[in-house]
Amino acid sequence: MNVFKYSMGLFDRKNGAKMRRLFNKRKNSLDPMQEYVTVGEYHVDRAQHTPQGLPYNLTVYKDENDVLHQALSLESADNLAPEYVREFSPELERYRAFVNRKTGRRYIVEEYLDEFIKRVKERTHEGKNSVNVSVITDTHYKDSNSTDFYGWNGLTHVNEFSYLDDSGLLDLKVHLGDWIDGSDTGFLGESELIKLRDSFKSTKVPYLMIKGNHDENDKYDEHHDLKASFPENEFEKIMWPAMYAQPGMHYISRQHGVCYYDVDDIRFISVNTTDLPYILNAQGQKRYDAKITLAVREDQMEEIIEILEQSSNKSIVFMSHGNPINRKGSNALKYNGRSLHELLVAFNQGEKGQMHSSSGIPPEFRLANDFDFTNVKNARIIAYFCGHRHVEDQFRINGIQYILFNCSALMGPNHVLTTKYNKNWNRQIDHQTEFAGYVVNIDLHRHVIQAFGYGAASRRRIFYI
Repeated sequence: MNVFKYSMGLFDRKNGAKMRRLFNKRKNSLDPMQEYVTVGEYHVDRAQHTPQGLPYNLTVYKDENDVLHQALSLESADNLAPEYVREFSPELERYRAFVNRKTGRRYIVEEYLDEFIKRVKERTHEGKNSVNVSVITDTHYKDSNSTDFYGWNGLTHVNEFSYLDDSGLLDLKVHLGDWIDGSDTGFLGESELIKLRDSFKSTKVPYLMIKGNHDENDKYDEHHDLKASFPENEFEKIMWPAMYAQPGMHYISRQHGVCYYDVDDIRFISVNTTDLPYILNAQGQKRYDAKITLAVREDQMEEIIEILEQSSNKSIVFMSHGNPINRKGSNALKYNGRSLHELLVAFNQGEKGQMHSSSGIPPEFRLANDFDFTNVKNARIIAYFCGHRHVEDQFRINGIQYILFNCSALMGPNHVLTTKYNKNWNRQIDHQTEFAGYVVNIDLHRHVIQAFGYGAASRRRIFYI
């Protein structure tokens, strides 16, 4: 037995030396502990960039499949159970980042977000009407262990985004939609939404859960030519009850995803741009594919009007997944995007009138809404936040500042679906470009909106109110 252990030890040291040469060749500097590839126990501390620089026991071992693992246990802890773990990825030819076994977060990401929070605090002012909103969008969570595109990393991004809740910085947090990729079975898609909901919701920060065009799971239906994999209102039943039940969250009904939340003199209003009728054909397939049919319908428009008519003395920020118009002012939804923008312009101008649909629109999407904003005083729509496009962009039309945020979902540079914007980031797993998120500061006294980004996002964008 001792001879066997000795021979195995020689093999591990030889194999470890081989792998260290590989790391030196690749100059991989994700963290200094990548070089520990020989089975054994080691003392590591600040010099090896341990969590908070504390002394840890590092254990390197192999599982039954001969895959290398690393585990970190605090030297001062009575319980030697590992706090952080990771495994070697043959595909990446390195270890993945350490993950906290309790929280599921990577400590290198938490440290990175600590620096991000510090940067935001240095460039913003506290006080009334200086409001901070954390924003994430397009996480595209799916059941795939992908290292260069959508996969399990979508849930990781939401979990790590929620780390910002503990900063004491936020007045509101928002997910702008496309929580899931919608390409797994209905059962898996429902499970994924539940995991995302539980990871996102907070007892410390109020939150908005906005629906995206992938959140109906229609991508799976399209690829498999099957009956609808989600029953009617499945996303709504899983995600919205917790959102609507929050103290201070106001709504007309709980049917459409429209609600509003006030922080000082700023009002945030959510809009659902995946507002479609659930109509099935004889084969049980949906008439309207949510991925490509973005729309806002009459009942939702009526709720928006009612909220706006009660918005005196408010500076208003709208939020939805899809942008209703593009930078040319044209309709960016399949139905009624331009109409929604014109309604917002009418509000800013204090007008009264009626909405009408263009000819040729299916009956399900026709509009006939009356509005009267003549009695609303000292109010203005100042901005509209969107995701969906997987880019950062902005345009100002009729005095309304549209701000588009980049996707948090990992988009590797070699995928056909990766936008040019994200190819330029050269996004990689376990690197700072893997994810993307924001804190947006709205300061009415300084008449400015600042969008601070982390990961594959601009460090700071400034928009004037």
